Order: sequence, then C-alpha cells, then structure tokens
Amino acid sequence: MNTNGIPDNSGQLTFAVPKGRILDEALPVMARAGVEPDAEFHDPKSRALAFACTRPDMRLIRVRAFDVATFVAHGAAQVGIVGSDVIEEFDYADLYAPVDLGIGLCRLSVARMANDTDEGSSVSHLRVATKYPGLTRRHFAAAGVQAECVKLNGAMELAPSLGLARQIVDLVSTGTTLRENGLVETAVILEISARLIVNRTALKTDRRVAALVDAFRREAEERCTKAAAA
Repeated sequence: MNTNGIPDNSGQLTFAVPKGRILDEALPVMARAGVEPDAEFHDPKSRALAFACTRPDMRLIRVRAFDVATFVAHGAAQVGIVGSDVIEEFDYADLYAPVDLGIGLCRLSVARMANDTDEGSSVSHLRVATKYPGLTRRHFAAAGVQAECVKLNGAMELAPSLGLARQIVDLVSTGTTLRENGLVETAVILEISARLIVNRTALKTDRRVAALVDAFRREAEERCTKAAAA
C-alpha cells in the first residue's frame, strides 16, 4: 500500500461498477476490454459485493452509482464505470474520466406538472425534488433562481402532485414515466453517457491502470467505427 492508500503493482486492482441501468450495457464493453467477472457475479441469488475476475490481479466491486465515484476518488478503487451525471454532481478533484463509453445514454432534466402553466419567470425561490442537489442548484442559480432542494432517491415524479416540490430534476430516457405521472420536461441540464473513471494518483503510479484506459479507449473507438460503417 502506498502513501496515498492505493495498492501498488503487486496488489489487486479494484474495479467499481454500478448497480442499475448502466451495468447491463457495460458488461459486454468490459469483456471486450479484457475485464470479465467470475460466474458468481451473474448469480441473482448472490449477495456478495466483491467478485473475482478472469484476471487474477483484479477484483470487481458492485455498488451504487454515486458510490462508484466516491470509491475511485478516494483510492479505494482505482478504476470504475459511472454516468457523467455522477461525475458532474460530485466534481471530485482526484477523479479523471478519460473515456466516454457511449453507453447509458439519457439526460438530466427539469420537469413540472403539465397543468402548471406558470413559467416562473418572476420566481426567485423554488423548491425542487432531486437526488442531484449540486447540479440542480447550479442550473437554477444561472437563471437567478435559488433552488431549495428536497433530496429524494426515488419516486421523484410524485413530488409535484403531492405538494412536496413544484418541480423535479431527474434522469429521463424516453419521457414515458414523466407523461404517465402528468409531468412535462421543461429543460435539459445535462446530456449523459457512461464514462470510464480512474483515480488520478493510480493512473500515474500503476501501469495497469493506464493499460486499462488504453484498452477501453480502443474498444470505444472500434465500436464507434463499426457503428458508422453499418
């Protein structure tokens, strides 16, 4: 273990992957880049959080998306995959995102009730339900509005109809969930894709991390080339 708390070249690399929407798309990308978990990872009955890989010098950990960024930024994991929404929300100085994987595409948007016809142009203070308080405050501050953020981790679409918050900021893919709950999308804060992230110190001190960056970059470029030729 070096002075930054990061395993040296003789130890295992820890690769953090997110539970949820990105993982299914990420696994084939990881396999093509040489990162494959063992069979237990795919066992729905397994409650393990750490898993062996086909590479003996690497293990995978499967955690919440927000925690992927925290593990990598603090050196507990050296490499990970997470959405750009998480990267932008935390803005960790020790986190570097060298490769856009082009998967997990969605957007972070503002939405309100469809019957809320007040554009709010004269509003200076607004209550907003979100799990992205940092991005939300910055977005509204740019328009001269102070956003009071109500932190929710799910069921965001219920907040306006129940009077918890007038607007929400949440991830949107097709917009179907918004429409089914009587909401309309009013602004896009951020277009999102999954990124390969690395700890900056690990990238400088462990050649294996740089090699992984190169492997994922080649995979993304080859996939883009094939898609363009199709």
